[in-house]
Amino acid sequence: MSGDGNKKQFWKRNTAKVPGNIQHVYGAQHPPFDPLLHANLMKAGNKAPSTTTPGKPKKATTFQEFESITSDAWDVGDDDDELLAMAAKNLNIEVVMETANKVIENHSKLQERRQQQMDKMSEPDEKDRQEAHEEEEEEPDEEDEREEGADMTTDLSFSSETFPISDNRMVKSHSEAPVGSHKEVGVEQAVLHRQQSLPHRPTIPLVARMADQNTSGTPAMTQREASRLDKFRQVLAGPNTDLEELRKLSWSGIPRQVRPITWKLLSGYLPANAERRASTLQRKRQEYFGFIEQYYDSRNDEHHQDTYRQIHIDIPRMSPESLVLQPKVTEIFERILFIWAIRHPASGYVQGINDLVTPFFVVYVFEYFEEEVENFNVSSLQEEVLRNIEADSFWCMSKLLDGIQDNYTFAQPGIQRKVKALEELVSRIDETVHRHMQQYEVEYLQFAFRWMNNLLMRELPLRCTIRLWDTYQAEPEGFSHFHLYVCAAFLVRWRKEILEEKDFQGLMILLQNLPTMHWGNEEVSVLLAEAYRLKFAFADAPNHYKR
Repeated sequence: MSGDGNKKQFWKRNTAKVPGNIQHVYGAQHPPFDPLLHANLMKAGNKAPSTTTPGKPKKATTFQEFESITSDAWDVGDDDDELLAMAAKNLNIEVVMETANKVIENHSKLQERRQQQMDKMSEPDEKDRQEAHEEEEEEPDEEDEREEGADMTTDLSFSSETFPISDNRMVKSHSEAPVGSHKEVGVEQAVLHRQQSLPHRPTIPLVARMADQNTSGTPAMTQREASRLDKFRQVLAGPNTDLEELRKLSWSGIPRQVRPITWKLLSGYLPANAERRASTLQRKRQEYFGFIEQYYDSRNDEHHQDTYRQIHIDIPRMSPESLVLQPKVTEIFERILFIWAIRHPASGYVQGINDLVTPFFVVYVFEYFEEEVENFNVSSLQEEVLRNIEADSFWCMSKLLDGIQDNYTFAQPGIQRKVKALEELVSRIDETVHRHMQQYEVEYLQFAFRWMNNLLMRELPLRCTIRLWDTYQAEPEGFSHFHLYVCAAFLVRWRKEILEEKDFQGLMILLQNLPTMHWGNEEVSVLLAEAYRLKFAFADAPNHYKR
C-alpha cells in the first residue's frame, strides 16, 4: 500500500487541474536542456548535504528521486540564473560565509602588499603618480595576477576540503562573494567572474540566418551555397516546375530565400504550373477565410467549447515563446487549429497538432523578415500579409496531417504502430542499446511517443526542425514513413550516453532531455544520412525487422 501511495503522490504532483486539460506524456520537457549546464546541476542536486537531520532517510525512493529531478514539461524554463539559484539552495551557508570571508581577507592582504610596494618606490610628482595609479588599475602586472591566482587556488582548496561538492557550484559561490562584498571590484571583474563560473554557451538563433548557418555561427554565404541557390532559382523560374528535380535539390536543405515557395510546391499546396499559382493562392485564401466566417463563431458553442478551450490552453506552452505569446500570433494559431479540428471530426484537436503549425508559420513570415525570430514583431506586418501567411500555414499543415492523421484518431493507432516498429528496428541495428533499455525496464512508448506525436519538434531546436522538414518535404512519405528511420538513427546517435546510465530514472531523464540545444545543419545532415542508410537497408525488406 505504501508503494501505491508513493505512486499516487508522484503522478499527482500538480493538484491544480485545468478543465479539458490533456495530461502530458511521461514528464516530457521542452526545450531540450543545455548539456553543459544542466548535467552538472542534476548530478550535484542528487548529492546529499554534509549534515542531515536525524530521523530522516538519507536516500529517497526511486519514484521520489525521479520526481525530484523530473519537472512538468511546461513549467521548465531556460533561465540560467534560476537554475543556478536552485542548485545553490543546497549549499551549507556556514561554508559559503567562511569561504567569502577568506576571499575578503586575502583580497585585503593583496591590497596591502600593493600599497607597500608603491610606498617603497621613489615618489614621482603628483601627475606621474596619478597616471601610474590609473595604469595599475587598468592593467595589473603579471606578478600580482599570479599572486591573486595563487590566493584564489588556496581558497578553492580550502573550501573543497570543508565542503566537497561539484566544482561548478563552488566556483559559482566563490566568484560571486567578492563581487557583492567589495565596492573596489569593478563591473568588468564581476562580468569576468560570471563568465568563468558558467559554461560557454554560443548564441545560436532559433532559425538560421540567410546562409542557413550551422553551429559555427558563420553567417557568410559560401560559394557552394550560392551555387545551390542559383540551381533552385533556375528550377523555379521555368513555366512548369520540375518537382522531381526540386525534390532532389531540396533533400540536402533548401536555401532560406526560396524555402517558402519550395515548401508550398512540395507539399502540393501550389501547382507546378507557374501561371496557375496566383489564381490558386487567391482561391485557397478566400476559401480559408470563408471557413473562418462560417465556423469560428461557434467556438463558444456547447459542442465546440471544449476543443477551443484546449487549444487556448496549449498555445502558450509552445515554443518559441517570443513568437507565440504575441497576441496576433496567438489569435492566428487559435483560428488555424480550431478550423482544422472542426473540418476533421474523425480526430478533432489532439495535443501535439499545435506544434505542427509553427514551422510553416515561421518559414512564411521570414519571407518578409531578415532578423532573427526572437527579435521581430509580427504586428509590423501589413494586415493583408498576415492574412495570407495564416491561410498558407493552414493549408500546408492540412496537407501534412492528411498523411499522418491516424496518429491523432482515437487511441492514436498510427503512433502505436510506429513505436513498435521503432523497437523492432533498434533491436536489429543495435542490440546492445535495446537490451540495455530492457534491462532497466524502459519502454519505448515512454519516450518515443512524443517523438512520433510531435515529429521530434520537442527534441530539436526550431532551426533544426525546419532543416529536417526540408528533407521530409522532399522524401516520398517523409512525415509518415521516413520519420521512423530518423527516430531510429536519432536514438542510436546517443548510444554512448545511454549505455552510461545505469538506472531507470537516469535513462528516462536522458531520453526526455537529449542535449541538442547547440545542434545545427551539420548534425541534422549526418542524422538524415544515417536514416537514409537504414531506410535503404530495411524499408523494402520488412522481414529484416524480425529475427
